[in-house]
Formats: sequence, C-alpha cells, structure tokens
Amino acid sequence: MRAVRSRKLGHCRRLLDIPISSANFYAMSFVSEFDALPLDGLLARAREASAGEVAESLARPDLSLVDFARLLSPAARGRLESLCQRSQALTRQRFGKVIRFFAPLYLSNECINNCKYCGFSRDNPILRVTLTVAEALEETRALRAQGFRNILLVAGEHPKYVSPSYLVECVTALHAEVPGISLELGPMEREQYRALVEAGADGLVVYQESYDRAIYAQMHTSGPKRDFYWRLETPERAYAAGFRRLGIGALFGLGDWRREALCVAAHALFLLRHCWKAQLTISLPRLRPCAGEFQPLTHIHERDLVQLVCAFRLLLPDAGLVLSTRESAKFRDGLIPLGITMISAGSHTEPGGYTGAGGAKTHRTERGRIVPAAVGASEWAPVPGTTNATVQFQIADDRPPEEVAQLVRQLGYEPVWKDWDAALTA
Repeated sequence: MRAVRSRKLGHCRRLLDIPISSANFYAMSFVSEFDALPLDGLLARAREASAGEVAESLARPDLSLVDFARLLSPAARGRLESLCQRSQALTRQRFGKVIRFFAPLYLSNECINNCKYCGFSRDNPILRVTLTVAEALEETRALRAQGFRNILLVAGEHPKYVSPSYLVECVTALHAEVPGISLELGPMEREQYRALVEAGADGLVVYQESYDRAIYAQMHTSGPKRDFYWRLETPERAYAAGFRRLGIGALFGLGDWRREALCVAAHALFLLRHCWKAQLTISLPRLRPCAGEFQPLTHIHERDLVQLVCAFRLLLPDAGLVLSTRESAKFRDGLIPLGITMISAGSHTEPGGYTGAGGAKTHRTERGRIVPAAVGASEWAPVPGTTNATVQFQIADDRPPEEVAQLVRQLGYEPVWKDWDAALTA
C-alpha cells in the first residue's frame, strides 16, 4: 500500500513540476506551496502559448500544470473541438455515463461577513431567517420526495444563529432522511468538523472565492472571512477531521479567470497528494445577480468556460466537475456531456425555498441590525407555501429536477440520485 501511495504522490509531484526531495513534503500546508507558485510564469504561458505548444500538451497522456496553462490560452481555442472530444472520452472512461444529482438546502442567510459580491452580505438590507431543525427536516423531506439523496447544506457565517451545536443537530436529524450530506459553511476548527462528521456529514465544500490576495482583501471588508489563509487551509482541516469528499473552486467574475483557474488547479493537485483518501470535486461558478447589485470585475464567456472544463478534465481525470443552476438551461445541456459529473437541479438559494418553512418569522436587517417592519409592507407577507427570505443569488436554470433528469437520459446518461450509504462502511 505504501509503495502504491508513493507512486501516486510522485506522479502528482511531476504534474506540478516540483522536486520530490522536499524534506517537509508530507507536512507542508498548501499555504507554503501557494506562496511559492510561479504564477507570473504560468500566467504568461496561459496567455501566450503557441499553437505548437498547445498541440504538444494535448498529445501528452498526463498533463503538468504547465500543460494546463497552455490549454487555457487563446491558441487553445483553435483546438477546442479536440479538447472537447478528449475530455468527453476521458470522463466516460473514468466515470461511465452517469451524472450525480444534488440539491442545496439553505439553513440560514444570517451572516457577519461583508462580502461585496454576496446577497447575504451583513450590510445588505434584506429579509433573513434561520430554519429550526424541524423546518430543515421539512425541507429535506420535500427534496427527498423529488428523488434527491445527496444534500448540500448551506448557511451564512454567524456564531449566534449558525452555531456548531446547531449544525450538529441539523446533520444528525437530516442524516436519518438522506444518506449523503455535504456542507458549505464558514471555515471551522478541525474538532468542530470532526463532530459534524460523527453526526453524519461526509463532504465539505469551500470556495476560496478569489486566490488573488489583493482582490480577496478588496471584496471581504469585514468579518472573519477576511482571513485569506485560514480559508485556504480549510480543506486540510476538513480532511484531518474525516470528511471523505472535498470540494474547492473559485468564483469567476472577481479575478482574472486564467489566474484563478491556475490556482484552483494547483490547489487540487496539492489535495490529491496530501488528502488522497478523499474524493475531490471542482466547481467553476460564475457570478450571478444578487442583493447589493454587485457587478462582476471580470468576465469569463461561455466558450472560455467550456475550454476551462475540458482543461480541468485533462489535468484531473478522476476529479468530479460540478455544474450548478447558476448557468442557463441551454448552456448546461450542452456542457454536461463534455466533462461534468455532478449537477444541481431545481435549486433554491434561500432558507425555506422548497416548502416555505420559516417564512412567518423572517426579519429585516440593515447593517447587521434588526429593524422593524414598515407598516403594510408587502415583502413581509409571503404567499402560503413560499418564503420571503432573500436569495443568495438568482439561479439561471429553474427547471424542475425530473425535467433535468429526463434531459440527462436523452443525452444518453443515467441520473444518479444516491451513490453512497454510510452502512457500506459500518
């Protein structure tokens, strides 16, 4: 076993073009590796690679980070058809013709962070609510009735409303209903994560948002999320706590998309070496409209995103690639066969979105303070069965899950609602 692991780790080191002889290879945090990344050189290759260099990288069975950079270049656009064909073939070889389904379940939109691009940002004047455990169960059962067995619990970062004990209660209760529970929350300590794993959570998703430290500081003006490196090390703490699935990504629309992609790729390669028992997924979300009306700082077009998905597949043949309802129905339908392995469907990005749970107790906050309702304000009176809580962002594909599943079947793939049960390792 040790010899097999040594070969895997050596292969990943070669992908990054980093010598294997480092004395602290096994102990090094990604923070150290990130600070040492030759980003300027890699970005130059991503912008200036020649057609010949792109062809050379496409011909290799195993890609390095330099090859990945070349496949992000303008020159690689001319080989997009070849990229798509190889990505599709490699995905089918590694994953078969299946697409995993999941649904996000928002527990709370309370948050103490100020993030300029997020609808839940503390200072935004919005309607907020935190679901009780019983209300979260109501939402979960509604999702289960639609077929879902993989749930992603999402919440803003707030020590009062979204405490570690509250999260443990939610996971414990919900795990009795669905076998697959992943989390997308504010970064936590390892022991806090361990309690969530013991309660039944098996996956942790954390987006760095931007790997550009200057942009990160500009976007996160107050709150614990300002700590760039604490967030960067989160997947390592989650792995040490026992999570068997790790998800990372950047939010495209903040920094230069090629630079962000290079950093995500380097981070993924690090996690494959050091967190090798966990399954890894990569998400490539683009900014969507939200409360606060933040406008993207940069743009990544659909053709660029196709190129990016294919490049990630060629670099990381065994990593899951996730596509959410941030993208339009037409674009998702075309992108799914090219390298995607996991999608959401019928999503709501507000607490209580599936059943209206919690709708009667929403409150408005301004700059982090609860303010009284305006007399006769219509926003305080939701339609029965719906919620008036503010969404984190607007989705682009609002098709019901079964309609998306039928489309997946028409594409020749099998929708998979459940692919794991804790009983398998009990």
